[in-house]
Amino acid sequence: MAIRVFIVDDSAVVRKVLTEMLDSITGIEVIGSAQDPIFAQSRMEKDWPDVITLDVEMPRMDGISFLKKIMRERPTPVVMCSTLTEEGSKTSLQALSIGAIDVVAKPKANLKASLPEASTELIAAIRTAAKANMAGTRVQAITPIANNISAQPSSTSKTASKVATKLTADAMLTKSASRHAVKTGSMIAIGASTGGTQALEAILTALPANILPILIVQHMPENFTRTFAKRLDELCRVEVKEAEDNDALLPGRVLIAPGGKHMMLQSTRFGASVQVKDGPLVSRHKPSVDVLFRSVSKFAGSNALAIIMTGMGDDGARGIKEIHDTGAKTIAQNEATCVVYGMPQEAVKLGAIDHEIALQKIPEMIVAHK
Repeated sequence: MAIRVFIVDDSAVVRKVLTEMLDSITGIEVIGSAQDPIFAQSRMEKDWPDVITLDVEMPRMDGISFLKKIMRERPTPVVMCSTLTEEGSKTSLQALSIGAIDVVAKPKANLKASLPEASTELIAAIRTAAKANMAGTRVQAITPIANNISAQPSSTSKTASKVATKLTADAMLTKSASRHAVKTGSMIAIGASTGGTQALEAILTALPANILPILIVQHMPENFTRTFAKRLDELCRVEVKEAEDNDALLPGRVLIAPGGKHMMLQSTRFGASVQVKDGPLVSRHKPSVDVLFRSVSKFAGSNALAIIMTGMGDDGARGIKEIHDTGAKTIAQNEATCVVYGMPQEAVKLGAIDHEIALQKIPEMIVAHK
């Protein structure tokens, strides 16, 4: 059965181009469109869609307000269309926190010519959204875990201001570690995709300030990761920042891989840090969870705790299996709390997971890791 899509966008050109483009795709059917949420609401009441594509800036009611209304009254998978800017990324992150499944960048100029080029991303987002577990988007706050200085290393203080051929991690680094490699101390590595922004916020806001170093790959475009890290830094007791090349792993610090770059753990006699560099898409993503996990298996080995969370596809499954094979502990978010159970499911299939647990239990496992 075709995925039934309703388009909400104030631009007649966008509505026309999207309708023609999506209707040409097998398995997707556009059942209607509207120039603003007021018109959309009345039309959808007669024939409710499987997925809604929603613009942000519109007359009479903006996209964020309409998204809140949808999630409150009739939770439905929504794909937001937003401009890929710093300001646009803030709004998009707000949409993801409310319950949008994904955000697709909308070109700021020459829409008629540019939109078809973005079709692959939009089609993938719609197909993912159609499979989403809407119960998983309603993430409950997790009770913050108290600081326990004796249980973890002391933290530095945090200031108040603060698709082509599918490549594997071999495209970025070899599997085997050099015999001269210096092993890092204990650390946490996390990979997430669709639904991960909400889930990561729930986890990180529950953690104490004196936690072990954490490295995260969340599938996001450039600008979005920077804004995401800044937002989390304001909410959390730990320091959260978008990773830069040679950033050190420190207690109480969370490094998020920048959109459009790969992040890898590296270790020398001077200490552990991250390498941030460009490269090809790995497992069809950049940043790739598989790339991070491969580096963690090489340089942290059994000292790591690896966690794979909600997301479409299989990025991270092979990487976490490599970490698991070093003797490290591995965790997968369970199906009931995932927005999309793809990535954890693939890792479970590979026999790479020690514990499959609810999102709410993950902070406890992180704190317990020594």
